[in-house]
Amino acid sequence: MESYESEDLLMDFSGRDKATYVQDTFNAIAKRYDMMNTLMSFGLDKGWRKKAVRTVEAKPGMNMVDICCGTAPLSLELAMTVGEQGHVTGLDFSENMLKKADENLADSPYRSIIELRQGDAMNLPFADNSFDGATVGWGLRNLPDLEKGIQEMVRVVKPGCMVVSLDMAKPTMPGFKQGYWLYFDKLVPLMGKIWAGKAKAYQYLHDSAVEFPEQQELAKIFARCGLTETRYQNLAGGVVAIVSGRKPKFP
Repeated sequence: MESYESEDLLMDFSGRDKATYVQDTFNAIAKRYDMMNTLMSFGLDKGWRKKAVRTVEAKPGMNMVDICCGTAPLSLELAMTVGEQGHVTGLDFSENMLKKADENLADSPYRSIIELRQGDAMNLPFADNSFDGATVGWGLRNLPDLEKGIQEMVRVVKPGCMVVSLDMAKPTMPGFKQGYWLYFDKLVPLMGKIWAGKAKAYQYLHDSAVEFPEQQELAKIFARCGLTETRYQNLAGGVVAIVSGRKPKFP
């Protein structure tokens, strides 16, 4: 699919226009997405995903859903925890990301318990109270309506279960903060141009991170969407954060 090449970035999008841009962007970078994630995170992303799986309280035999699953690394991490008696559904908007996910999982012993589905996070194709927990990794900032996306995740998990987001955050330490944003603004698009051939797509990743609510605010949004026990955990000095909340057991 041809990538979207407009200079207009995230702050100019609303509703379906943003959704179309996001879909085109991730279709364009799917083949090199995993490599770029490892490079940009200096290899720390795997450990972050493990922590997200612990936070969602995944256990053997559970039925989990991974929203905006991309190439499915978080789905696989969930599958390794729920085991052969469990089940993981990975859902994503981008057909090319799902094709890459299928390639990534082809030789995995957990492939049989991972179901990949193309779908819209704004209108999840699942019944109420279907899952034992829901994760989203680097996906909420791509949604045209953040609160609607969170509410959909809340809807499909069972009462008492967790909703967990792993995403970019806002570091606050003086000096480190400025260095981080310089790296993200200048070096990440350059890396995207060199290794993925898509500098503007990786510029979008910077712009979406700038516009995304800081971790403290996102925890408040989780609470507004009906979750309790909302909290955030900073990782790597606040470059990344896990934000989580629990669906109330009783209405």
